[in-house]
Amino acid sequence: MSPDDAYRAPTRAERDKAVTALRPLLTGTGGADAKALASLGFGVRTGSDRGRPYVLAASEPGDERGWGMYVADRSAPPRLVIEVPHPKADRNTEELGVELHRRVPGSVVLIAGAHRRAAGNAADVAHRTDSLFHAVADDLAARGVPQVQLHGFDEDNLPEYDLVLSSGAARVSGGAKRAADGAEDAGLPVCRAWRDDCGKLEGTTNAQGKAAAEHGSVFLHIEVTGRLRETVASRDQIANVLAAAEISAP
Repeated sequence: MSPDDAYRAPTRAERDKAVTALRPLLTGTGGADAKALASLGFGVRTGSDRGRPYVLAASEPGDERGWGMYVADRSAPPRLVIEVPHPKADRNTEELGVELHRRVPGSVVLIAGAHRRAAGNAADVAHRTDSLFHAVADDLAARGVPQVQLHGFDEDNLPEYDLVLSSGAARVSGGAKRAADGAEDAGLPVCRAWRDDCGKLEGTTNAQGKAAAEHGSVFLHIEVTGRLRETVASRDQIANVLAAAEISAP
């Protein structure tokens, strides 16, 4: 991915059509409408990852829409949405998202389909409401499925912390507090935005966080320092902490 990626925001009619087609896939209420999704530039496939069945819809490579990838674990009912709005731009957050997904049966993964700087920043789905990524997240929040959104930050921006945890505009959940406590127990300094001054990393302008707040749904915004996103071992450590926190629980 690069800032030169092809991307255009969907029209309202395209968003509605895509959400309707994706909903049964992501909520486990039926199969994907492959014909409708193909007309929107998506390919659909099923498979098994470490013994758990999944279904996946992804923008076809090179498609000018670049509307992303949507994955649902079918081994359990939906219980957590894992969001990666800035793949590649926030380096290795997509890898972290996959590792967390592997630890949470019933998790759904949303990964943006273009670099956040593409199309003059129009592809920055975390701060826009006209994307398919946002429409799907909003639809799941309306159904009460908790969300965790993964970001990355440069050490120079907040050198004393490894992680920044925030509920954005939503209420502070028990899962957020458990995740913060678990990270500190693992030796990772945490800035708790509901208690500490975390600068510009608090996620209060995040579009999906605002939507979750409107629906009264759980939303956890996580910023991870670059050092902890670099290695498999450190990504595993964070994924373990987040999975153990039971973000979807009260």
